[in-house]
Amino acid sequence: MANARGIKRILVSIGGNERSLLTAQYAVVLARLLDAELYAIYVVDTKILKDLLKARIFIRMEELNYARDFEGDGKRYLDYVRDLAEAKGVAVTTILEKGEVHTLVTQKAREIEADILVMGELFNPSSRRDCYYDEGERIFRGARCPVLVVKGEERIRELYEGLEPEK
Repeated sequence: MANARGIKRILVSIGGNERSLLTAQYAVVLARLLDAELYAIYVVDTKILKDLLKARIFIRMEELNYARDFEGDGKRYLDYVRDLAEAKGVAVTTILEKGEVHTLVTQKAREIEADILVMGELFNPSSRRDCYYDEGERIFRGARCPVLVVKGEERIRELYEGLEPEK
């Protein structure tokens, strides 16, 4: 699939929150307007679970239960993204991974040769240390393709709702 704008593949990073669903809506709009392939990735953060186990905050059984819960959440979020895309006539390939979030998102962007990575708004760090450990920050800094950081909830909803389903 090629388009005049040169953007053929869009990867959207989905986290476990409402903001990432707004980001997905914007990615759907972009994919539709640019006639681009859309991919959505959700990464179950197993690194943080292992860190909690190592710090003895969790026992092994709790880690397994949380990992299973997070995986279920990821599937639900990706299913919801698929519904958002299909409602507007956009095909989406969903990807569920487990591991270190920033590593897998940036790796997947390279694998699929994403022309653009769409992600949610970054939080204002409360310390310099937060810049190094925030997964969004690390994705933003580690991506090798252009990154679009989505902001503006009302405008996103307007654009998405105004997009007529493709016939």
